[in-house]
Amino acid sequence: MTVHDGAELHKRVERYEAAVDELRASHQDIKDVLTDQVLFERWRQLGLELGFSATPAPPREHTPVNQQIPEMSEAWS
Repeated sequence: MTVHDGAELHKRVERYEAAVDELRASHQDIKDVLTDQVLFERWRQLGLELGFSATPAPPREHTPVNQQIPEMSEAWS
């Protein structure tokens, strides 16, 4: 093995490690989404069994990040 081959091998190992890290992060993201969905479905089923309605809540209005909230501005003045 020459020095050139060693450098190439090192680059390949770095790419492999980066790909494995990315795969692990993606796996965790997918696991989190699926867990949330499973837990929500179980929560919904339990609610139905207890007689609660599973209608979605109306969407909430959010203040854009770049706008001040009046109550906060008054509290800081």
